[in-house]
Amino acid sequence: MQRTFTAMACLAMSSPIIGCMAQTQPTELFQLEQESAANRAMQTRLFETRDGTELLSASAAVLQDLGFQVEESVREVGFLRATKERSAREYGQDITRFVVFLLSTPLILVQQPPIVMPVDLHQKIAATLVTRPVNPETTRQEVRVMFYRVVWQGGGSSGQQGIPPGEQRMEMLRDAVMYQTFFAKLSKAVFLEPFAL
Repeated sequence: MQRTFTAMACLAMSSPIIGCMAQTQPTELFQLEQESAANRAMQTRLFETRDGTELLSASAAVLQDLGFQVEESVREVGFLRATKERSAREYGQDITRFVVFLLSTPLILVQQPPIVMPVDLHQKIAATLVTRPVNPETTRQEVRVMFYRVVWQGGGSSGQQGIPPGEQRMEMLRDAVMYQTFFAKLSKAVFLEPFAL
């Protein structure tokens, strides 16, 4: 009983404060960026087929052909997730790291260590795929695939402050060729699959 009374008292005391606060709705909150429509078009294709399960298994086969390993598949909802791991080392990063190190060596004169930039070492590329029927007769299926990667970096330093290894970042992959390659292979797989013995 005492808890209920305390809660009601706190609510009563805070209501005048809440009433004084301006209720704003940011207009840009629900607006999509211009590139969102282009990204969705790049990630989505329609297929004339009734069998969503076969489309999902064809998608899994295509991803495996591209070097991915299927980690999760839920046929009932048309969901698939696959990953592959690769080196993230880039020639340009090593050159930039060396140049920054050389340019920062005069810092030794003021008893500061040179700057060592962290570089990308390892990446995990993931594909998330969803299929769904788009018409009541379920004769058309939509396939949407999204590729993204998580990148791990090596250590570095900036002045006296060290940058620990293992920092990571995640980013969407927006390489149109990657999506075109996937959908071209999927189109072939869907077309050829009914004739496989």
